[in-house]
Amino acid sequence: MAENATATLPDTADDNRAARLKAATERAIIDNSCRVPVLVFTSFSLFWLLVGSLLAIIASTKLHWPGFTLNTPYDTFGRVRPAHLNTVAYGWATNAGVAVSLWLLARLSRNILRGKWILVTAACTLNLGVLAGTIGILAGYGTAIEWLEFPAYAPPIIAGSLAVIVAVSLTTFLRRREPHVYVSQWYIFAAFFWFPWLYTVANLLLTFAPVRGVVGASVNWWYGHNALGLWFTPIGLGAAYYLIPKVIGRPIHSYYLSIVGFWSLGLFYNWLGIHHLIGGPLPAWMQTASIVASVLMVIPVVAVAFNHHLTMMGYWHVLRDSPTLRFVVFGAMSYTLASVQGSLEAIRDFNVVVHFTHYTVGHAHLGIYAFFSMVMFGSLYYIVPRLTGTEWYNRRLISLHFWTTAIGITLYVLALSIGGWKQGWLMQHPREPGYEFIQTVLTTKPYLFLRTVGGTLMTLGHVVFTLLFVLNLLGIGQSREGATLFRERRKPTRQPLSSAATANT
Repeated sequence: MAENATATLPDTADDNRAARLKAATERAIIDNSCRVPVLVFTSFSLFWLLVGSLLAIIASTKLHWPGFTLNTPYDTFGRVRPAHLNTVAYGWATNAGVAVSLWLLARLSRNILRGKWILVTAACTLNLGVLAGTIGILAGYGTAIEWLEFPAYAPPIIAGSLAVIVAVSLTTFLRRREPHVYVSQWYIFAAFFWFPWLYTVANLLLTFAPVRGVVGASVNWWYGHNALGLWFTPIGLGAAYYLIPKVIGRPIHSYYLSIVGFWSLGLFYNWLGIHHLIGGPLPAWMQTASIVASVLMVIPVVAVAFNHHLTMMGYWHVLRDSPTLRFVVFGAMSYTLASVQGSLEAIRDFNVVVHFTHYTVGHAHLGIYAFFSMVMFGSLYYIVPRLTGTEWYNRRLISLHFWTTAIGITLYVLALSIGGWKQGWLMQHPREPGYEFIQTVLTTKPYLFLRTVGGTLMTLGHVVFTLLFVLNLLGIGQSREGATLFRERRKPTRQPLSSAATANT
């Protein structure tokens, strides 16, 4: 019996090697189909990241040094700030989110990415719309509707491009070879279906056939909050749900917690925007419903946080080695903080202090940057080498990118949170009779300077990441035989480091 069992071992080993080779070949074919469209979207995203960062530094510096720049009509704060917001939201974040989503959908469907040249065309038209809209804002034709400042000629281009992207991605999914639909796919397809509809309806009601008064304000914040919560958030969570288990080499902790997190996000988040209008001339029931939904957002946040944390249990040491995991875990933890902070902001006694202050700006950056952008950085560190066949040029530059962005956004959020709270408190509780508003403005000046320092650190990280990406495209980097790690391995560990970094799979 022992001899017979021993005799079957070579065949079993050969079968395993053949299965691994077949799976690796399938992944290579899928990655090859994704290469051009994903890299095109990524290239556009990094271009807009640099443009948006430059605009951000100009806008931030003007808050504590009003005479900064040439003081022409084109570089006033009222134009530079909305140009920054829209280039980051629709240039960097949207392009990066689409790039990561397309690759994930193809990989999880075990199917080649369909219509790659249609996707490339859609990428070009999407970014043509962003470029035209940005020029329009700087030229003075912005709409002054937050999150929708692009002039009327830009949104149809962007909406049409997004519709094409969604349609093509759906054809890839419908022809999938993998019957199971994974958690990451739930989130990505939810975002793909939610956002084009949100963007189209909001532009119809606010730009092309504008509603008036408080109805317009309600629609504005219904869209503004949902752009973050039903577009960027699902993509970021979908990427985190894929990459955390993939890098450490174990399944997600709980399928049922994933279900709770997904459906409660879809149920509660779309009510949240009205909490930006607490105290305004809106029906009391709308404000109360938004407050209740904001507090109930604790449910999906806790479900996701527990799922990610329990998946990582016993594998925290991998953060020392894996660039991807370090960025993604930082982003996932920031999602929890941003969401809890958002729930607090909806409580009336808290809201009355922080509303209309720099505190809300810090909160927005905790979500769109500390969470979403950091997850996108980590995702691209994982994806790009699989498309180019070249690992990253220098791990020290990756480390520099991480620490400049992590320290920068931490400083940014802390400065605006503390300064914004002081600002709101002084407006609510002046120190003495005759206390003038300008004194409150001067109180915030040191915090605004720290905001600029944090933004400058983040911009340095963006330049480093763009340099690494360009070098990778040029084939200047390490051999693809080994993954890029933050440190060299000196001896084998129990956990296979092919799964502890931007792995070879």
